[in-house]
Parts: sequence; C-alpha cells; structure tokens
Amino acid sequence: MGNRVQLITYANRFGDGTISSLTDILRSRFSGVYEGVHILPFFTPFDGADAGFDPVDHTTVDPRLGTWDDIAELARTHHVMVDTIVNHMSWKSRQFQDVLARGQDSPYHSMFLTMSSVFPNGATEEHLAGIYRPRPGLPFTHYSWAGTTRLVWTTFTPQQVDIDTDSPEGWSYLTSILDRLSASHVSSIRLDAVGYGAKQADTSCFMTEKTFGLIARIRKEADDRGLETLIEVHSHYRKQIDIASKVDRVYDFALPPLLLHSLFTGDVSALAHWTEVRPNNAVTVLDTHDGIGVIDVGPDQLDHSVAGLIPDKDVDRLVTTIHSNTHGESLSATGAAASNLDLYQINSTYYSALGRNDQHYLAARAIQFFLPGVPQVYYVGAMAGANDLDLLGRTNVGRDINRHYYSTHEIDENLRRPVVRSLNALCRFRNTLDAFNGEFSFERDSASSLALKWSGASTSTSLTFTPSASLGVGNDESPITLRWSDSEGSHVTKNLLTDPPSAAAQP
Repeated sequence: MGNRVQLITYANRFGDGTISSLTDILRSRFSGVYEGVHILPFFTPFDGADAGFDPVDHTTVDPRLGTWDDIAELARTHHVMVDTIVNHMSWKSRQFQDVLARGQDSPYHSMFLTMSSVFPNGATEEHLAGIYRPRPGLPFTHYSWAGTTRLVWTTFTPQQVDIDTDSPEGWSYLTSILDRLSASHVSSIRLDAVGYGAKQADTSCFMTEKTFGLIARIRKEADDRGLETLIEVHSHYRKQIDIASKVDRVYDFALPPLLLHSLFTGDVSALAHWTEVRPNNAVTVLDTHDGIGVIDVGPDQLDHSVAGLIPDKDVDRLVTTIHSNTHGESLSATGAAASNLDLYQINSTYYSALGRNDQHYLAARAIQFFLPGVPQVYYVGAMAGANDLDLLGRTNVGRDINRHYYSTHEIDENLRRPVVRSLNALCRFRNTLDAFNGEFSFERDSASSLALKWSGASTSTSLTFTPSASLGVGNDESPITLRWSDSEGSHVTKNLLTDPPSAAAQP
C-alpha cells in the first residue's frame, strides 16, 4: 500500500468532474503531497440513491466520468484504491430487475436475500430485535417478485438490496468485480459494509464468526489477484483490534473523535491509551465521505456493559461541542434532522467541527500523520473545507454537508490559503522523512501531554501534543511542538501554520 499520504475523493467533486481531470489535479497541484488515491464509487451510476454506493453495474465505469483506461492511467503514477461493495447492489440492477419480473424462474433468484432466506422456519420478535442495523427499524423492504410479495433484506436503504454471499450467483458477482479491478491495475480494495455481508439466524448479523469467514474468503481471492484489502467497519474498539489481526488493513475510526475529545478537553489520557492498544496495520483518517463516528469510541452497541474508550457522558459532551462549534450546522445535518439517517455519526467537516481553528486542525493532522499506519486525507479536508449548507439545503442529505463540489478554479483558490499550504507541507514532510519507516515509540508525560517519536536509518522526529495549552476555538496558540533531524541538522517548529516543517530530500 505504501507508507505515504493518500487522498480520498470522488472523481466528480475534485476538479472538472472526470477521472482524467482528477489525474491532472493530482499530478499538477499535489505532486509529492498525495501519492495514492482512494476514488470513491465511480461505477454505473455514480449518482444513485447513495452517491455511488448502490451500483447498477459494479463492473463498469460510469461513462460520464471516464473509462477503465482512465483508471489504469492514474495507476501509472499513484497507488489506486477502489471500493468493493460487498453487502448490496441497486434494486435497478439487471439481476434484481430480472428477479422482480420472473421471481423464482430467474437465474438470479438465489442471489438476493429475503427474510425467509435467513429464517426459513420463521423468526420471533426476539430474533428480529437482535438484528443490528445502523438505521432505525427492521432491515426489510416489500418487493413484488413476479406478483408475490417478498420481504427483501435491505440493510441500509430500500434501494440497496442485499446480496446472498453464500449463493453461487452472489459469489460469482463479487469475484467478477475483483477481476475487473485487478485488470485495471488497481492496488487496493476497500470492502464497504462487509460487516453486514454475512447473515445468519440467531445472531446480530453483524461482525459474527460467519462474517470473518466471508472476509477471509474475499481476502484470499483478492490476494490471488494482487489486491490488498482494507476493511471498513464502524464498531466497538475491541472489535477493531480483533478485525485487524485477520486482514491486511483496518481503518482507525477511533482516532477522529479521540483527537476532538483531547482538543476540546485538554486531556490526552484516552488518546494515549488508544495509542498503546491500537492496531498498527491501520489506515488513519480524520474525515471520510461519511460522518464523524462516535460508535467507535463509545460502549459496545450490542452490550452496553462493555465500556468504550471514553465514558458516555464524554461522548455526549463531544457531540454537543461539535454542534456548538458549528453553530448548529452539524445538528441540522445529523440523525432525524436530515433524510440520510446516521445513528452513530455526526455530519460535519472536520475543520468545521474544530470551529475552523487552523492551529487545532493542523495539530490533528500532525497527530494523524505521526501514528503508525497509512494516512488518508479526505478531499474536503485537503481544502480545510467548511460545512456546505447550500448543498445540504438542496438535497436534504445529511452527509452532503461534507461533500462539496470543488472546481479546478476553487481548488486553486484554496491552495493559496495558509492552512492548506501548511497541510501540504506537512504531507510532504511525512512522505520525505525516512524516520516514518523506522521505529515508533510514545510516552505520556501527564494527562495533558503526549509525545510521539520515530527513529529511522538517517533521520528522526518527535511531536509533543499539549492540547491544554490551546483550549477554545478562539485560541490561536499552537498545541504542537515538532522536532526533526535530517542531513541538514536539527530543526524545531512550534507553529505549524506559520512555520511548517520541511525535510531535506533523502539521498
């Protein structure tokens, strides 16, 4: 995967709306900054009910965005990651439309899950109440199959019909996606919603032993095709640790809320504990196309007696502070306030969640880059973007507050902002210093200070994080001290905004 900073972006929201435009943007504006890119769904259609996560055809590039040749061209200069949507597909897909028309006579009949597929002998209220779902209500939608009403399993939305990954047709569909990605020189796949992809009666149908079996099967097929696998699961932190031992890479979804907690309270205790126990084969993020997860630091949603990384009251305070920092913008985009219900996420840009405080934002990025793992920066975060209330108002989709459309002209304007210039410098520093391929260590001086250190073959660096020195969104003091040594000597900066780090080129 490469130990350098990567970008997460939609093909149509960062540039002039095509894959070739995105390639040009990365090569001309972000050379040495983002050396890999996770392109969010560009399949047919890229603008469905869930912004591409409900593909009608997962094996074709939407022609409005480009072709597979465009993906291969981008892969010449950048590590490319692409989503593999394991759990579901669009109800408009030719396979499901054939089932609607022909019912059990369709060759795709067994490809889609119904309630009776999982509960052939019926289900009790206890069975149904035990199913875990990130939305309110039960995961079923009424569909007519050749005149017979069936309860089709729809974990997320009624337009996203769940695949039976045990069926030959379902498995063949998934491996055909891997074949297509491998042929286009994609390097990594992100298994979207895989935690829900294996249903079994008398279980929560989420991250069960059967799920781990599915992940192992997909990982083997991906390995055989030269594809590295990243797992996307929001869950209790102990589950993330368990998942990490079974996969190539796992997201560190606990980091974003923990950093907010430290910056809001001045206390690094929870962050230091997570630094000690977290998996190092992580992809680190502060922001993605989804909201800011709180489930990843809170108690286990399936057993509330299992404590999280921070107490419930601190989770509540974290959410309240985000709403306050955004002047209610995040509140208007979260939960029942918008049509895209997210029970365990706060919809806001990370920059806005921090009250648009440049010092706090750069400090959070610095911590992200210093923790072991491959760092990814969401395209809105790359621009230190604020909440897009206009887009939210037009769509009433909560996540759209963090899905702004940046034209090339708007990208160029933002590249002149000091906070964006400093972030790019921080990315280049992370990509250049060989210390980040060396040995990592950390120490907590007190509840208010955490030091992260790297030592490499020819360079070294350390970062001291003291959020108590910079409390409050109006505080312009930097909570970071960054030191490094390279071929040109020893260096220090105490202000990432006005004096960003720059490492000497390695021989």
